[in-house]
Amino acid sequence: MKQKIPRLMIAGTNSGCGKTTITCGILSALKQMNINSASCKCGPDYIDPMFHSRVFDIPSQNLDLFFTSEEETKYLLSKNSKGKEITVIEGVMGFYDGMQMDSTIASSYDLARSTDTPVVIVVNCKGMALSVVPVIKGFLEYRMDNTIKGVILNGVSDMTGKQLTKIIEDQLSIKVYGCIPKLDEFTVASRHLGLVTPYELEDLRETFNRLGEEIQKYVDMEGLLKLAATASMIEDDIPKKFKKVISSDIGDGINIAVAFDKAFCFYYKENLELLKDVGCKLIYFSPLEDKAVPKEADIVLLGGGYPEVYAKKLSENKEMLEDIKERIDDGLFCIAECGGFMYLHERMEDDKGNSYPMAGVIDGDCTNNKKLVRFGYISLEENEDNFLLKNGDVIKGHEFHYWDSSNNGEAFLAKKPSGKKEWKCCHVNNKGVIGYPHFYYYSNPEFVVRILENIKRKV
Repeated sequence: MKQKIPRLMIAGTNSGCGKTTITCGILSALKQMNINSASCKCGPDYIDPMFHSRVFDIPSQNLDLFFTSEEETKYLLSKNSKGKEITVIEGVMGFYDGMQMDSTIASSYDLARSTDTPVVIVVNCKGMALSVVPVIKGFLEYRMDNTIKGVILNGVSDMTGKQLTKIIEDQLSIKVYGCIPKLDEFTVASRHLGLVTPYELEDLRETFNRLGEEIQKYVDMEGLLKLAATASMIEDDIPKKFKKVISSDIGDGINIAVAFDKAFCFYYKENLELLKDVGCKLIYFSPLEDKAVPKEADIVLLGGGYPEVYAKKLSENKEMLEDIKERIDDGLFCIAECGGFMYLHERMEDDKGNSYPMAGVIDGDCTNNKKLVRFGYISLEENEDNFLLKNGDVIKGHEFHYWDSSNNGEAFLAKKPSGKKEWKCCHVNNKGVIGYPHFYYYSNPEFVVRILENIKRKV
């Protein structure tokens, strides 16, 4: 069955062109206009969706053609956009940048093409005048099946913007939807993992309210709404790969304690929703502030985040550290990814070079390598015999971290899409599945089923 989903993508010529700020500004403007919106982020970045959902109170999630097929991606887009007047998709990197240097696979272009989503390209005009025209022309002609329908000129004065708009629309027959001056006060701060989390920025809502007001001055919001309305119907049937799992009650009666605070907040929304869709109850707690894992928990989920920034406070919460170790040693199943994995070590170095005692579930230390250790898309398969991945099964995921462990585990073999690099990772045993990779559950829903079946055998 197909449904109408008004949508558009805000993409860019490159990282740093301003598409994140402009996307946030557009979402803020839509809220001020009382337009019921949703958002999505192209690629594996879970930080931008967290921004969108927490700051603008809208549903937001990732869409990624490495993790899921075209059919599955369309379903996830439909699910997130249900009942909304417009969905704004933020692109990743430059429009044609894919998961490998010579490929557009999983790029913004790839997602827009496969979902037939109209695209507006953000062009940073700093240091350019007429040269902006061939830049746009190149993007229009590089792949003739692109869905680029307009541009927004960023960092341009009012007078220059008006002149460039006339030239671009006359020479390239493409609409300019806005000319935005430098908006330095709205630049979102960065950290080694990308954007800082909403919890660390004060007065966010007020800041983005002002940004939304500025965007309405310089961007043709009514034009963007009309463009989004031209998007074609999209298939929303549940794909066969998901249907069996989603329609099951495998999670009924299973309580999952989810670590969620300033130190642990990196989760794919789709993962949490899949757990709820199969019947699990999610109970949120804070390793920073609480003294124990919720007593009713059958599973504890420790996601990624910035535990190294809060290492001292995490270490000083000895009651929580002792409770987590005791509960896991007694059989509480643990799913720990990246920051959560670091927290479970004997010791962890903070971002200032100090080392602190941690939970001690994993023997070894986590230390700062001061450079990216392993990063990017990965496919995980069995390396050692385990109950989660068997007979050639694969689950896809992503790594991005500067810290490394002296004990990464060897249960899975992680392979880069190019096939040129692989490494062993993760601990899988009766204590849980623990390691650096962020898993994307929809890439292999049976992975979740096996975890829940294992829990039900114990209960």
